[in-house]
Amino acid sequence: MSLRARAAAALLLLAPALAPLPTTSVALAARATPGEPPLLVVDRDDDDGDRIPDGEQQLVPSAPELLSLPVPPRAGAGTASFELPSGLRLLAQGKPLAQGAAIPPATRRLELQALRPGRHELRLSGEPLRVSAVEVRALDGAGRTIDLARSHASFQRTPPDRLADDPLADLADPDALRFLLIGVADDLPTTVHLLSLAPSGEVLDRLPDIPLGHVSCPADAPPPLVCGSTRPIRVVADDIDRNHPVVADRSIKARLGGALVVATSSGLKLQMIRIAGPRISALGPLERYRARLRMLLVRGRPGGPPPIGGTDPEAIALVRGEVERANALWGACGISFGPPETLDARVVDPPRPHLLALGCDHGLPASGGEIRFRVDGREITARTTPGMLPLAAARVVASAVTAAGYVVRVSDNAATAASAHGATDLLIRRQGGALVNIEPPVSGRLSTDRTLTACVGAVDLEDGLQHFGDIDAIAGTVEERALIKAYDDGDPSTIDVFMVPSFAEGGRIGESFIYADGGAIRNTIIEDRAGLRVDRAAFALAHELGHVLLDDPAHPDFYGIDTPTRLMDADAANPSAYGPRRLLVDECVRALRQSGPAAPVPLLTAWPLAPLAPLAPSTARGL
Repeated sequence: MSLRARAAAALLLLAPALAPLPTTSVALAARATPGEPPLLVVDRDDDDGDRIPDGEQQLVPSAPELLSLPVPPRAGAGTASFELPSGLRLLAQGKPLAQGAAIPPATRRLELQALRPGRHELRLSGEPLRVSAVEVRALDGAGRTIDLARSHASFQRTPPDRLADDPLADLADPDALRFLLIGVADDLPTTVHLLSLAPSGEVLDRLPDIPLGHVSCPADAPPPLVCGSTRPIRVVADDIDRNHPVVADRSIKARLGGALVVATSSGLKLQMIRIAGPRISALGPLERYRARLRMLLVRGRPGGPPPIGGTDPEAIALVRGEVERANALWGACGISFGPPETLDARVVDPPRPHLLALGCDHGLPASGGEIRFRVDGREITARTTPGMLPLAAARVVASAVTAAGYVVRVSDNAATAASAHGATDLLIRRQGGALVNIEPPVSGRLSTDRTLTACVGAVDLEDGLQHFGDIDAIAGTVEERALIKAYDDGDPSTIDVFMVPSFAEGGRIGESFIYADGGAIRNTIIEDRAGLRVDRAAFALAHELGHVLLDDPAHPDFYGIDTPTRLMDADAANPSAYGPRRLLVDECVRALRQSGPAAPVPLLTAWPLAPLAPLAPSTARGL
């Protein structure tokens, strides 16, 4: 039997049993039609996740793009030789062999790898073998080639729009990709499939039977090679963008860190490209970053129902869905808040009154008097002297609390627009760490000082959470501070999100405390169940996360053109593809500058792309 016949027979035997790639859920089966040369794909993607094209690696893992060849009998004696054209590599145990070298005696795995498209002929131990190869390239809107291994696909940042009269022409879209196939005319398919894989390897979405239109080939693909191109493909975050009728036939839903796989009509892999943040920005390509959230769902009363859903598990499932929606939108910046299933989320009671504020809303200096209150029923008294600021008075009171055997933490707040000085909070716990119960004295006022006020921070959510306004946004209300500081974990690099039943007085669904304000509460968000109900009309959590990551309390429509498609718009509410869901590249850059690894308090850490996990065989067969 000739070498070519043996190779074809080996392919026929192997094709039904080709295993999925270690990093993908689909596989390429080489053509083994009688009379036709085996068909390979130029191996320019990155199956093992090291960001080096497989065709340049010095140790190539076994993959369906490789053509398995029978090991010549003379290889055992170390005398088997080969002759290769420049468009192919011969791999022995995954290592490329130099031209003219002998095949190592211990070779058990001998494979052929394509480096260039077209027809090729090699000789192995003197016997000829003809093969053919096609190449898959990704092109951006300007027609530039996007490296399948070193670069990535990015999420669509513009609303749905119709293509020009020539759907294959270059366009001003910075994110959409065209997939170009190059090869001999007889080898090119008329259609391809596009699959979207999650980082887990799960198939999220697919675009079947995408037609290839004839286009001019690049200069490095001379005749007899021909080229076929898809229309520009939009990588989108959710079903609303995916199913818009104007772009439904060229949009595919994806997930940050996943991949787009160009496949044959039978679902067999040709090449793939990973999905990450913007390819072009003032900071260069943005790949993937991760922020950590801590979700606290606060009951309306101790032991009561959760603020959303009917049970605690239902409530946690709902907030995981909210995080998933935030992940979808912020994926356009290469930013994720982690897999929703690993979210740190729990349902908690509102804290008991454990906070004593000195200075309350006005922060006036003391005139002299007494601060009197009860801790777990035990009365504590401290004297103030004229001219003493709230922060100094608080430390005098803290000494009295400590002397009574309790643990106290002093928390100074920034001055608000209506206060002379910042108020200072005393957070009091028992020796074991449990919150105390603070009450006014049995008789008289908390403070006998005529100017320095004192107040107990009590959290009563049955009438809604008293929220800050423009004047006290930097510090928050006493009730907000009592809630947030009770659950402070001491980690400024974690974004804390509190879900409450409602805000008092209505009209608000979410708010955030940011680092730039310099307040005692930073990188914290409060959302109520109305914010969850508006769902994708306003993306309340994703919007408030934007204030934290951008470190900016303002909205773009306050000082520029009102663009209701932008996520950070102040008042847009529209559940369509033209609603508040888009992020500019400049906003992505600001998020990385203000909250990235080089920030004073880094909320975002680099999250390198990992090799894709394989799918279960039953799922792979379902492709």
